[in-house]
Amino acid sequence: MRAGEQINQSKASGNKVKVEGGWIQGTVESDLIVFKGIPFATPPVGALRWRAPQPVKKWDNIKQTTTFAPAPMQGGNPPSGKSEDCLYLNVLTPAKSATERLPVLVWIYGGGFSAGSTAEPWYNGEKLAKKGVVFVSIAYRVGQLGFLAHPELSAEDPRHVSGNYGLLDQVAALKWIQKNIAAFGGDPKKVTIFGESAGGISVSMLCASPLAKGLFQGAISQSGGSFGPTRSTTFPGENMKTLGQAEMAGQTYLQKTGVASIAELRKIAADKLPSGWGLGSAWPIVDGYVIPDDQYKLYKAGNYNDVPVIMGYNSDEGASFSPGKTPEEYVSGVKTRYGKFADALINAYPVGENSVPKTARDLARDAAFGWHTWSWARLQSKTGKSKVYYYYFDQHPDYPVGSPQYGYGSPHAQDVSYVFQHIDPANPQTTKSDLEIAEAMGTYWTNFAKFGNPNGKGIPEWPAYNDEKPIVMYFGPTPHTGPVPGEESLKVLNEYFIWRRTPEGEAWAK
Repeated sequence: MRAGEQINQSKASGNKVKVEGGWIQGTVESDLIVFKGIPFATPPVGALRWRAPQPVKKWDNIKQTTTFAPAPMQGGNPPSGKSEDCLYLNVLTPAKSATERLPVLVWIYGGGFSAGSTAEPWYNGEKLAKKGVVFVSIAYRVGQLGFLAHPELSAEDPRHVSGNYGLLDQVAALKWIQKNIAAFGGDPKKVTIFGESAGGISVSMLCASPLAKGLFQGAISQSGGSFGPTRSTTFPGENMKTLGQAEMAGQTYLQKTGVASIAELRKIAADKLPSGWGLGSAWPIVDGYVIPDDQYKLYKAGNYNDVPVIMGYNSDEGASFSPGKTPEEYVSGVKTRYGKFADALINAYPVGENSVPKTARDLARDAAFGWHTWSWARLQSKTGKSKVYYYYFDQHPDYPVGSPQYGYGSPHAQDVSYVFQHIDPANPQTTKSDLEIAEAMGTYWTNFAKFGNPNGKGIPEWPAYNDEKPIVMYFGPTPHTGPVPGEESLKVLNEYFIWRRTPEGEAWAK
């Protein structure tokens, strides 16, 4: 039998599928057939460290894919452990045969490109799969192992680039899905990628990358987008460096590590390598290959993978990305980052006399997520043919006056539990509104995977975004439509980003 053939889905003997590499066997769990830890590439270890992922090596016996593989190397302790050998994916399928051709939802985890794991309980896609989709979660290298750039690495690469190995892992996983997902009852012509935070940013980057062309037919970005210009000293929303800037950061990393060459660095055990922010490249870069250029410019010129998109963000992302704990810190931070635009932005996002209220935190939210989502929606609705659906997640209790949380909205990542349907009805704090929002989001997301359109029976109509009539879907306290949140403030922030792309703005940022 060829790769992609499926022979058995009986509960008694488990499920056996032949994929690229050999036979695998999963388990039956709650009317789904579940495969965990399927290799989609050769382990990126030894000489393959800081190289593009290579095709998976064949195995002889039936591989038991019943437990999650280790997560990539990172600072924390993910549920399944961590290892440099980390290029695995998981499949949950409701299909009873390989002929069903169900739509496919592919999850890309977040974690600031420095952490993440497919084994996290809140990423369990069981309830989404039960809505009639094949759910896949993919791993990718993070931190310095995923994104280190260096002149030596660029010199050994046939395209003379380095960094972006984590994004190349995502592309390799999507190629594996194209070749193998039919064996699980999935349709390779109906693949939708979705992710949150760094996962949502990854979705945005894959939409802009020519390497991902044809590998997916829909995209969902939750608190993502990457439309900021490059900057040598980065800030949230201006995270991107050029290849040259990232190579310089990589040279500094070698110096801090105490070795003189990449060859020596490859000999250091993965758990002994320094990792973390400020130690060299740990974020995707504009390398001219995986990411050809400033994404805003690519979209403005119509150079991207034109597929239907859902994108949005949470109402109080700034609570997680602090703009300064005191009014003085807030004002100082705004002046450092925004230069001559600081006063206009402080006026548009005002601070309190003795506090940093949500009006001020919204600048951090919009700089990192809101402006990117708004710009993406505007650019694609103008230059593309595929529809764009824009949302704003604002589901939270009405905190009483005087409480520590008074005035707070929905923080970063709160939406994930709603999309994955992990809101517990038995929890006394769960409200009818929580359950309604969770059900609506799960239905919109799976409808989008099935039809390229989130709409369907039993849920409010979600109009496609149009810059002439900009309508946004609000999640909280019920699903309802409304205007672009904070649009007048976004326009002020937009002036800054326009200026940043002028010669004067580029020179200032250096």
